[in-house]
Amino acid sequence: MTLSQCARSLSDFAGLWRLEREIVHDDGTLAQFSGTAQWMPEGDRLRCVEAGTMRIGSSPPMSGQRVYFWDADLWVYFDDGRPFHRVPPTGGDTGHWCDPDQYDGNYDFSQWPAFTVTWSVRGPRKAYRMVSRYSLA
Repeated sequence: MTLSQCARSLSDFAGLWRLEREIVHDDGTLAQFSGTAQWMPEGDRLRCVEAGTMRIGSSPPMSGQRVYFWDADLWVYFDDGRPFHRVPPTGGDTGHWCDPDQYDGNYDFSQWPAFTVTWSVRGPRKAYRMVSRYSLA
């Protein structure tokens, strides 16, 4: 079994990663995020802070940050404690219903220690595909 085929555990994510994200809306609007994702111990979980610069179309760049918490079972929570989704340990599909929007995700660990997360989002006011690429910094 290769390293990319192994089941991931919480400790695999600890540390600093480069993050490149592209969001393509169904209307053609393109957004790009470039920055870092840092998983840091906090109690028995890891606190993940994504921080960087977002560019939406031709608008001026803006700084952004998002915080998540990951637990030992690879459940991901928003910073306010609400559950988001579970990361499949060997990669694969996951999802999240956030009324009225459906988030369908996929984790690809085939290039570990780099990995990709793809989300397709559908709802009455949302329709986009987001691809996030993580690589060790």
